[in-house]
Amino acid sequence: MSAVLDHHDAHAHDHDHHAPTGWRRWVFATNHKDIGTLYLLFSFVMLMVGGVLALGIRAELFQPGLQLVNPELFNQLTTMHGIIMVFGAIMPAFVGFANWMLPLQIGASDMAFARMNNFSFWLMVPAAIIIVLSFFMPGGAPAAGWTLYAPLTLQMGPSMDAAIFAMHILGASSIMGSINIIVTILNMRAPGMTLMKMPMFAWTWLITAYLLIAVMPVLAGAITMTLTDRHFGTSFFNPAGGGDPIMYQHIFWFFGHPEVYIMILPAFGIVSQVVPAFARKKLFGYASMVYATGSIAILSFVVWAHHMFTTGMPVTGQLFFMYSTMLIAVPTGVKIFNWIATMWKGSMTFETPMMWAVGFIFVFTMGGFTGLMLSMAPIDINFQDTYYVVAHFHYVLVAGSLFAMFAGVYYWLPKWTGVMYSEFRGKLHFWWSMISFNVTFFPMHFLGLAGMPRRYADYPMQFADFNAIASVGAFAFGIAQVYFFFFVILPAMQGKGEKASQKPWEGAEGLEWEVPSPAPHHTFENPPKLDATATKVIG
Repeated sequence: MSAVLDHHDAHAHDHDHHAPTGWRRWVFATNHKDIGTLYLLFSFVMLMVGGVLALGIRAELFQPGLQLVNPELFNQLTTMHGIIMVFGAIMPAFVGFANWMLPLQIGASDMAFARMNNFSFWLMVPAAIIIVLSFFMPGGAPAAGWTLYAPLTLQMGPSMDAAIFAMHILGASSIMGSINIIVTILNMRAPGMTLMKMPMFAWTWLITAYLLIAVMPVLAGAITMTLTDRHFGTSFFNPAGGGDPIMYQHIFWFFGHPEVYIMILPAFGIVSQVVPAFARKKLFGYASMVYATGSIAILSFVVWAHHMFTTGMPVTGQLFFMYSTMLIAVPTGVKIFNWIATMWKGSMTFETPMMWAVGFIFVFTMGGFTGLMLSMAPIDINFQDTYYVVAHFHYVLVAGSLFAMFAGVYYWLPKWTGVMYSEFRGKLHFWWSMISFNVTFFPMHFLGLAGMPRRYADYPMQFADFNAIASVGAFAFGIAQVYFFFFVILPAMQGKGEKASQKPWEGAEGLEWEVPSPAPHHTFENPPKLDATATKVIG
C-alpha cells in the first residue's frame, strides 16, 4: 500500500524537482517549509516593530512627568504595540511552526492547499504595512487600546478605518491558514497514524485551528459594526442613537478570550514535544493532555465576561463567569502536572530547548496564578485596568507563548538549517531573557496592587522606583532578542556551525527526525510506513 521511505530517497528528492531559486522561490512559494520560514521571519520583524513601540512606552514611564511623548502618542504606542504583537508577531509565528512541522510530523508531503498557503501568508504583508503606516495618517495611529473599545473608536481619525481594514485582511489570512491545517491533519496523515498517535503539537494546532475559524468572524463583525457606526449612520455602540458600548465589549471578548488560548495552545504543543525529548521518557498522560486541550478550547467560549466585572454586570452573571473562569485552571493544571510527571525520574539533560521549556513551565504557572486571582470578581474590581493585569497577561503571553516559541526554535533549528546553534549563545540568550523579563514585569504586580492604572503616560511619585526598574528590564529584554537574531539565527541560516545529525537530540521522537538535516525541499512523497507507535519509519 505505502512505499517505504529510505534515506537515499530523501536525499534524492532535491534533485527530482527543480525548486525555484532567487526571489521567485519566496514570492511564489508553495512549499510548506519555505512558507513556514517566511511566516517565522515576518513574525520576528513584527516582534521587533512591536518591541520598539514597547520601549517607547517604557522610556516615557522611566520617571514621573512627561519626558518624550505626549499622552495622545503614548496611547497610540500602547494600542499599536498590542495589535502588532498579537496579530503580527505571536499568531503568525505559530502558523510558521505549523507550516514547517505539521507535514513532517504526520508524514504528509506538504500542506493540503499549497497556493492558498502562499496567499494566506502574502495577505499579511500589506496588512502589516497598513498598520505601521497608520502612525503617519492625519491624527496619528488608533489610540483606543488594542481592544478597540467604543466609544473611543468612534472618535478616532482615518487611521481607525485603516486598522479595521488591516484586521479584516489578517482575519482572512488566519481563517485560510486554519482551514489548511485542519484539512492537512485530518486527511493527509501517514497510514497507521491514528488521531491518538499524533504528536501533541499536531493536536494542539488542530484544536487551535477550529478556535480560529469560530472566533475570527466574531472579531470581523465587531469591527464592521464599528465601521458602520463611524460612517454609515448606524448606532450599534453609540448611546446617542440607542446603542450600547458595553455590547462591543461582549462581542469583542467573545472573540478575545478564545484568542488568548489560540496564542497559548500551540505553545503547550511545543513544550509537550520538548519535555519528553530531554527527559528521555514518553509524555505522561498523553490522552489526558488531548482531552485537557479540548476542554480548554470549549471552556474558553464561556468565560469572556471575566474581562468585564466592573461594567455593572448582575451578581448572577459575575458568579457564573467567576466559576467558569476558575474551572479553566483544572485542564491547565492537568497539563502542568503532566509535564512535571514526564520530567519526574527522567534522564534529564538541560540543553537550550529544555531550559526554555522548563522556564516556560515555571513562569507560565506564575502567570496562571495571577489569572486565578483576577478571576475572582470581588478581587478583580480592585485589579481592573491596573498594572497587575499588564503583569498577568505578559506573564502568560511573553513567558508563555514567546518562551515556548524559543524552545521550539532551538529544538527544531538543526532540522531546519542542518547546523547546530552554539549552546553557549543559546543559554546566554535564555538567562538574559529570563532575568530581564522578570525584572520588567514582576514589579508591575506591585504597581497594580498599589493602584497604578494602565495606559497612563504619567504617574505620581510613589510609583517611580518600580517603573524605573521595569524600564531598565524592558530595554535589557529587547536587546536580548536582537542578540538572539544576530548571534543564533543568522549564523544558523548562513550554515555556520557544527553539522547537525539526522536526530541531534537523543530522546527526540517523531517522524521529523526520520528525514535528513536540513530537511530536504520535498519529503514524504510516498507515505512512510510507520511502526506501532507511529513515531518511526520502518525500513
